[in-house]
Amino acid sequence: MTTDALSAPTTGFAVRPRRRARRLGNSPAFGHVLMALLSIFCLFPVYWMVVTSFRPANAIFETSLLPTSGSLENYIYALNAIPVAQMLVNTLVVSAAVTVIQLATGLFAAYAFARWRFPFDKAIYALVALTWLVPFQVVMIPNYLIVARLGLLDSIVALILPNFASALAIMLLYQTMRSFPREVIEAARMDGARSWRILWDVLTPNLRGILASLAILIFISTWNEYFWPLLLTRSAENSVIQIGIQMFMTSEGTQWGPLMAASTMASLPILAIYIVLQRQVIQSFMKSGIR
Repeated sequence: MTTDALSAPTTGFAVRPRRRARRLGNSPAFGHVLMALLSIFCLFPVYWMVVTSFRPANAIFETSLLPTSGSLENYIYALNAIPVAQMLVNTLVVSAAVTVIQLATGLFAAYAFARWRFPFDKAIYALVALTWLVPFQVVMIPNYLIVARLGLLDSIVALILPNFASALAIMLLYQTMRSFPREVIEAARMDGARSWRILWDVLTPNLRGILASLAILIFISTWNEYFWPLLLTRSAENSVIQIGIQMFMTSEGTQWGPLMAASTMASLPILAIYIVLQRQVIQSFMKSGIR
């Protein structure tokens, strides 16, 4: 009796904090506060980059959150040091071309794997899926030799050529097409529709969500590509903005002001895309996973 009487209040006292912690964790206000703190944590590097880009050279290493003085000298220096506009255009052309080409080849390949039967189709699909696990750095040298023998070094075409197909796009579209109702496709075939018409008129309109998600992922990944353009390009006029940013980092030191200014200008198109297509960007990472 004495032991039970002493243990009862202690048990009740231990349960109450747990209930309070569960209620606090399940409350919407706690979730909103947590997300706000995480958002500030994630956005702070972007904010610091923009603020540093406006600091003059004598105040570049200030630690104040707000700049004591603002100047456009870093942007002027960056625009004069490298062809920023041309590099941004090159990056945009390469990213858009790679996105369109990979979506097209992904659609064709996924439709073939999902709706056609041919010898060794499963083995070929497994090989395609395995290529996604191979880092691009492994095949970079063979691709470089092919591009060099074609005489395409230091050109925009060379940046696009090795990226004609994406295993990620093929796999995601393949899984989506496999789950598409067969009755709809059979009805289209009974109406006389061929494979081309089924793909474009029946399947593609119902794949807008996954196509938009893939387009965003491919575009952002190509925009941020660095190693392949570094290996191929020789002149700044035929290079991309990521190589231009690296030009401010030399063995003599890093020019932090122009570097931050160029990084800000390179980030503006991606930030604009994210603001406009925020929902699709989030869905793309939810569907495909963070790479």
